[in-house]
Order: sequence, then C-alpha cells, then structure tokens
Amino acid sequence: MDTILKLNNQTAGRDKVIRLLQYGSRASWYFCQNGERTRQSIDILKSLEYTFSSFRKLLRLGRCLDLLYSALSAMKYPNLVVRVTLTLSKIASALFLLADHIIWVGRAGICQVNVDKWSQISNKYWLMAIVMNLVRDVYEIYQIMKQEAAGLRLRTSGKFKSHLSHQIQALCCVKNHTDVWVDTVKNSCDLFIPLTSLGYTKLNPGIIGLLGLLSSIAGIYSLIHPLAKLSPA
Repeated sequence: MDTILKLNNQTAGRDKVIRLLQYGSRASWYFCQNGERTRQSIDILKSLEYTFSSFRKLLRLGRCLDLLYSALSAMKYPNLVVRVTLTLSKIASALFLLADHIIWVGRAGICQVNVDKWSQISNKYWLMAIVMNLVRDVYEIYQIMKQEAAGLRLRTSGKFKSHLSHQIQALCCVKNHTDVWVDTVKNSCDLFIPLTSLGYTKLNPGIIGLLGLLSSIAGIYSLIHPLAKLSPA
C-alpha cells in the first residue's frame, strides 16, 4: 500500500502506472484475437488503450516547459558526454511532448489537427530522445567497465591475468550498478516503439505492448527505488 501511495503522489508515478495499463491493454487485445474472446471484448480493450493514451497526454500537458527549463541545468554538467546527451535528450523530449500536446488538442476536438502528421513528428522526437539516452547508457557502462578493469589490474598486480579476463570481470561488475542497467533496459525496450510507428521496424502490436510493459515496469522500479534511478536524469 505504501508503494501505491508513493506512486500516486507523483505525477511521474501516475503516468507510469497508466502507461503500464495502456501497453498492457495493447498486448491483451492483440493476443486475444487468436483466442476465443468475442469481438466486443477486443473492442473494449482497444477502447481502454485509447482512453489511457489520451489520459496520459492530458496528464503531461505543460511538461514540455519543465523539460526545456531542466535542459538549461543539464548544460552546466561538467562531464561533456553526459552534458551533450542529457541536454539533447531533454530538448527532444520537450519537442516530443509539444507535438503530443497538439495531438491531444486534435483528439479533444478543440481545433482541427492532422493527427497522423503530428504523430509522426512526435515519434521522431521521441526516437531522438531515446537514442541520446542509450548513447549515455553505453557511455556509463564503458566508464564502469574502465574503472572496474583498472581496479582489477591493481588488485591482481604481479599475477598473470589476460586483458580479456579483466574485461569480462569488469563487465560482470556492471550488474551491481542497478541504475545503469535499469535505464538501459527501459530505453532499449522503448526504442522499438517509435521505430515501429515510423515504419523502420515491423513489430506487431502484441510485441510492442510487451516492450511497453517491460519499460513501464523498469520506470516504476526506478521511482520506487531511488538508487535504481540514473542520476543526473
């Protein structure tokens, strides 16, 4: 119960929970098509997915401004690679959300919007943000491996140890850095969602739903356990 309350008290927490339900609904209606479910049940699941998607868009209204402001702080980070990837990721995420806001305006019927066009624009910026996040993840893994390899060489000085052996042991040490691998899993799963929407990959809605579920679980885990959240974020 404490975990549920903790998530519910955060806007990001509510968004992740609704995202979990959204992609869960997508996976469910796709795999139910091959079962004995009625057409009505599948339509209900599709309607739920659409409702959760629209609710998330409403929940995130105005967040593009928060991300643009946080990009200014990211520009002051001392490490060059983290500074560049984090800043570009935040700017791309802000533009993704801005396009998402326009899609919501169209869905709500406030004014006429070419939803398909803006969905493509939204996915392009989302893809850019994910790629920047993954570049940062790879860099963090490389830094951990380099530090661990250097430490292993010092601890085993005077003993014969191959360079490959040091690298393998260093790679094994990455698993102790929960924040890095949780972020990597989340971004790796998310990567295929805009790629498929833009037509670069041909994954079915069921697989996309499962990938969305995994990335949502990783996101929720990082919110529940602060040490599992990559910083700066």
